[in-house]
Amino acid sequence: MQVLDAAALRRWASAGVRALDANREAIDSINVYPVADGDTGTNLLVTMRSAEQALLAAEAEQGAGPAASALARGALAGARGNSGVILSQVLRGLAETWDGALAVSGSALRAALRRADELATAAVSEPVAGTVLSVLHAAALAAQDCGSDALDEVAGAAVRAAAQALADTPRQLAVLAERGVVDAGGRGLVVLLDELVGVVTGRVADHVVPERAAAVPAVRETGSDQYEYEVMYLLDGLADEDELRARLTGLGDSVVVAGDGAGLFSVHVHCNDVGAAIELGVERGRPHRIRVTRFADQRAARSGRAVVAVVAGEQAAELFRAEGAVVLAGEPTAAELLAVLERTGAAQVAVLPNSAELAQVAARAAEQAERAGQDVVVVPTASPVQGLAALAVHDPSRRPGDDVVAMAEAAAATRRGEVLVAQREAMTWVGRCQPGDVLGLVDGEVVLIEPGPAEGPGLLAAACQLVDRMVGVGGELVTVLLGHGAGAELGEGLAAHLRHSHPEVEITVYGGGQPDSALLIGVE
Repeated sequence: MQVLDAAALRRWASAGVRALDANREAIDSINVYPVADGDTGTNLLVTMRSAEQALLAAEAEQGAGPAASALARGALAGARGNSGVILSQVLRGLAETWDGALAVSGSALRAALRRADELATAAVSEPVAGTVLSVLHAAALAAQDCGSDALDEVAGAAVRAAAQALADTPRQLAVLAERGVVDAGGRGLVVLLDELVGVVTGRVADHVVPERAAAVPAVRETGSDQYEYEVMYLLDGLADEDELRARLTGLGDSVVVAGDGAGLFSVHVHCNDVGAAIELGVERGRPHRIRVTRFADQRAARSGRAVVAVVAGEQAAELFRAEGAVVLAGEPTAAELLAVLERTGAAQVAVLPNSAELAQVAARAAEQAERAGQDVVVVPTASPVQGLAALAVHDPSRRPGDDVVAMAEAAAATRRGEVLVAQREAMTWVGRCQPGDVLGLVDGEVVLIEPGPAEGPGLLAAACQLVDRMVGVGGELVTVLLGHGAGAELGEGLAAHLRHSHPEVEITVYGGGQPDSALLIGVE
């Protein structure tokens, strides 16, 4: 395809809505700037859906220019949050550049991205590097520098540059680097540009789409430490948008004033003086569709309690889910964990990191959640076996503080062991190990080495020695999680050994599926 017409823009709008729907949770989970409110993906989806609906309602309009104008009007009218208003300016850039055109070429797309860059940057009171604005600017520059006017080449150059700029955002914005994420709004823009390339070339877009797209909840921004309200309204008759933007900046932050080019403006600000923010609009035009959110009301809406567990291994995850925990798989960032804490809707949450390495990540997420009014406590669990022990004593009918203490005591009373295969030569407390040797660890320290290879009796021999060592200093219950690739015969052999050597001790063996350990062992 070498030109975009109205039909192609309709396909892009629909594809963009589907892609944002599929990626909403992933984008929400990395939303940490300007406020870690976990809603950028949702806001982009709501805004793009409003744009698509406006376009479908204007089916009589023919041509790429009128179609782009309908998209821009719908996006501005339905814009949600900072990210939604900025998206409306991207679409406005297309509309202004393609005004009246029946179809547009690669050179027209280049001009549209340049105008979108100008409008989006102008709409924000204090543009910051490392945000969606940087991603959009990179796309516009790449389109400008593309040596071809072919539509597919201009679009391809833009999305490749946008993806690289997105990867660079943590180097530009310290809070992104600290959390180990890229900019959420920028990621949403890359998804939309990728869908545009898909429409132009006829290929499937490159981004990863989950198997099932989740429904969009009614969420809003959760605010900041300094400002308690989000104010948004549409404004007709504004003569000087720069002056209004400056006045709103004196009241609060996250200020965006953006227009559709035809006299309608969307206004967004986080502030404490709601009346003053609305009065500024009344003095300068006719505000309507006014929406005010008091962040404390959202926090107060939380109720009940929840347990969130970080678990590696699908079978182990199912064990935690069966006990009522909300499970987060793998090794999440603080932002990803924070998003899960928020989505529980619970007033009090206990977090089971189940890894010594993730304890600090959990602590950072808990700190952010506390600022948003959620009571979060990290229970010190360094292994899933300790997490299971803590979850076994969890009692929602107890006072929250007493329950957390009981969970922490159960975790502390569970000694943790691990059997794994050495991947490299290393010096340990009990000597030098070679790749392929079987290592036995207690509380994170190597206490025995069984010479490799790990296949055959070596793995079982190491497991038996380790359990004997752990049970020898006391214990009544042994819990074993079999790792990925560990056969059931390993658990059966260990259970048979323990029944012979320590018949008084009860042993329970589960499939765990954890990728790095052949066995995880808990002794209570």
